[in-house]
Amino acid sequence: MAASLSEMKFKSHTVPIIFEESEYLPIVSLQLVFKGAGHLFASIDGEADMASKLLNEGTKKEGSVGFATTLDNHAIELSAHVGRESFVIELSALKSEFAYGVSRLVDLLKDINYTPEALEQIKNQKMGWLLRKQSDFDYIAGLNLRKILFKGEVLARPYDGTIQSIQALKLSDLKQFIQTHLGYNNLIGVVGGDLSLEEAKGALSNIMEVLPLVEQKRLSYCEASSLEESVVTPEETTQAHIFFGAPFHFRYNAKEQYLAKIAEYMLGGAGFGSRLMEEIRVKRGLTYGIYASLRRTKVASYLSGYMQTKISTQEEAKALIRSVVEHFVQEGITQEELDATKEFLLGSEPLRLETLSQRLGRAYNNYYYERPLSFDVLQREKIKEVTLEEVNAFIFAHQELKALSFSIVTQKEDVKK
Repeated sequence: MAASLSEMKFKSHTVPIIFEESEYLPIVSLQLVFKGAGHLFASIDGEADMASKLLNEGTKKEGSVGFATTLDNHAIELSAHVGRESFVIELSALKSEFAYGVSRLVDLLKDINYTPEALEQIKNQKMGWLLRKQSDFDYIAGLNLRKILFKGEVLARPYDGTIQSIQALKLSDLKQFIQTHLGYNNLIGVVGGDLSLEEAKGALSNIMEVLPLVEQKRLSYCEASSLEESVVTPEETTQAHIFFGAPFHFRYNAKEQYLAKIAEYMLGGAGFGSRLMEEIRVKRGLTYGIYASLRRTKVASYLSGYMQTKISTQEEAKALIRSVVEHFVQEGITQEELDATKEFLLGSEPLRLETLSQRLGRAYNNYYYERPLSFDVLQREKIKEVTLEEVNAFIFAHQELKALSFSIVTQKEDVKK
């Protein structure tokens, strides 16, 4: 059975539910997805992530160890995590333990571990992570690329947090974030497994009883820069870490996503079948791998790519990236390339929908991006029938991809020269 969209009323508010009943295994999966509660909606860098970590510290009454022990005793998994746009709480359990898992989630939301000890614990975890990121040169290059692509925009912020922002974070900040971002009126329920829709609604209703009404938050659209800027960061590295990006004038809710998928696959998403990999690794051996994607979210649409190469070949690699992208948008692709792309996309797509979690995830994404839940089936039909002329017309229409900006982390001595 495919996932379906349903709704339920709660305190005069309509709550959407992505649901799929599956009796293959006696398990149940539930996700509470809170829109407008991700990294980008936090007033303090790292605040959203720290709020999710606090929810993973159990209740104030039982503490993290005591709470986790009760879950382990019933083979229940309960965790929170955060993305750019959404905050997610996940619960997974055997069907026989699902009701108990829901009661434990309710207990957690009613008695969050707002204690100095819990705050200190998650601060130490986060500070350790941030200290490790200081020598993660891909992370540094990626962060600096966002700073030049989205200068002055929310996407340019170090939303994972900084040493300074985490050190200054208080319990009152986390409490404020949770109370103003996790509400029943910005909730999407994603439920599947061995239960009925009515049972799913009953579980969600019990959970929403302890959630507040919050102000729904939205972000304005961020346009990627076309200024073709470059930033070079000197570090103690033996490799050049090259991140690149450009504007992509194509919105997340456009119907022709299949054309963007084909273009993305051929430019940098196909591994050894892509233009960037073919020209930069296969023909010249400048890298182990180079990848690029055409990101299409509610907040921004842009080209994003990365590679590593020797210090001595970083300028050659940078010039080649420009050349490959320019040739791609000016010349398009060949019929042979389109046929190979069709074969892969049509053959691999069903494999991405084998598990319940994969199907629920795909259905949720379609709903979130304002598409019918059967959108992927419709897109596969479009891919089957698409012509070379249609694909190349799409590629030719996006000359903005040539406006590349670069962020390179390279060896200190090389920068001095």
